[in-house]
Amino acid sequence: MQRCAVRGSIFGFPRRIAASAAIILFQLLVLIPDAAADPLRVGSKRFTESYILGEIITGTARLAGVTDVEHRPGLGNSAILFSALKSGAIDIYPDYTGTVALELLGLKNVPSLQELNRQLEVHGLAAGIPLGFENAYALAMGSDAAARTGYTRISDLSLVQNLRAGLSPEFLNRRDGWPALRAAYGLEAMSVRSLEHGLAYEALARGQVDIVDVYTTDPQINRHRLNVLSDDRRVFPAYEALLVYRKDLPQRHPEGWAALQKLQGGLSVEVMRSMNAAVELQGSSFAAVASQWLTGGTMASAEGRQTLVALVFGPDLPRLTAQHLLLVCSSLLLSIFVGIPLGIWAQRAPQAGRWILPAVSLLQTVPSLALLAFLIAALDQIGALPAILALFIYALLPIVRSTEAAVTGVGKDMLDAGRALGLDAWQRLRLIEMPLALPGIMAGIKTAAVINVGTATIAAFIGAGGFGERIVAGLAVNDRDLMLAGAIPAAVLALLLELLFRALDRRVWAPNAASGASR
Repeated sequence: MQRCAVRGSIFGFPRRIAASAAIILFQLLVLIPDAAADPLRVGSKRFTESYILGEIITGTARLAGVTDVEHRPGLGNSAILFSALKSGAIDIYPDYTGTVALELLGLKNVPSLQELNRQLEVHGLAAGIPLGFENAYALAMGSDAAARTGYTRISDLSLVQNLRAGLSPEFLNRRDGWPALRAAYGLEAMSVRSLEHGLAYEALARGQVDIVDVYTTDPQINRHRLNVLSDDRRVFPAYEALLVYRKDLPQRHPEGWAALQKLQGGLSVEVMRSMNAAVELQGSSFAAVASQWLTGGTMASAEGRQTLVALVFGPDLPRLTAQHLLLVCSSLLLSIFVGIPLGIWAQRAPQAGRWILPAVSLLQTVPSLALLAFLIAALDQIGALPAILALFIYALLPIVRSTEAAVTGVGKDMLDAGRALGLDAWQRLRLIEMPLALPGIMAGIKTAAVINVGTATIAAFIGAGGFGERIVAGLAVNDRDLMLAGAIPAAVLALLLELLFRALDRRVWAPNAASGASR
């Protein structure tokens, strides 16, 4: 056997490639924190109105001359935004008094703004700049069902047993949402299913559900001719729109803060509903609608629905591609550096293998959003780092299993030949087993890479960007073209990675494995 043939390798990988991968991994992880000194970070939730308000806040700051402003859209529910605000991952986001008081602070009612700020001060936060409108929760029925049943109040729903409700995940779990409503009105017998807010309207139109939760500024109420049921027992609190921010924001960004004061009282229910309609019914983008309001003070005619091709090749494509590649490549490299040694350990030590393989298999079954929520809490931040760690965990299983199986499959004759040449265990691993096992290991790496490209779309739920940003926005407004505009580039990226690995198979891995086995 020619030891010199694989002398320039690390675990069977060409030394130059392995060293370059280590350098790239280090650089990617170092670049995860924002390089800017002190940007103004704006957050928003995962529904139309919050996207628009986030763009209005961002645009207002930019018009005031604050150049370093970021909008992190669609970060999830109120709890994630609140956590992000406390950790400093964002500086400001739009919310509602009822949500802040009951859901986030755990109060029993909605106090004055002064008292609300006294409660928020404990967290280093504050609330202010009332925007001038209220967007309350409500329940709604289709007009035909309402006319047939004669129901006009939520208390009427307790009279029947076979109603089907399609409620948004956040509403189902908020203390001021379904739990409070069910207890106050005795709705325990109602059949309830969880539906994304944008999809619930379509389910109602198709007759798949009878009742949905709505926001009172939703344009879909008029579009689908829904009957909003009155909250006759006054369960829902006031939901006045305002901004929640870090208390040091006015000192850190005085120009932007001064400009944001002009938003106070500037939005009415009618204007907000018209902006929501421009996005959900006419196909305008969040940014375009916000820009029209900022420049004209009212909602001008919408820009018209973009074609699928225009959405796919939109101006955000380079940014989203770079973010997606960062997530995929850094998590994949991390999983390679951890997964291959784990696979070798599992093969070398059967007792360790009995818990290594089940452990990585168990991690694969953890729901992605639950894993992200856990990592956000553990790291006390949102963005790329928790997303990369989640993707790293999901990529471990194929790499660990393929490594363990490939190393096990190396023939006993080859190992005996190495012993005859006086090679110790480390040399046999480095010079014989790893080069011969490399094709099998690479199969696991390729599988992990493709899995990561698809799974990386979940990163958009915590502000890490990538193609999932379009998918999440499409879900918010039930826009299939916008969802496809995120899914198609992800599929193309997965295909390109597959072609890249095939090229590496032909040019690097196969010749390296052949030389390692040659005599």
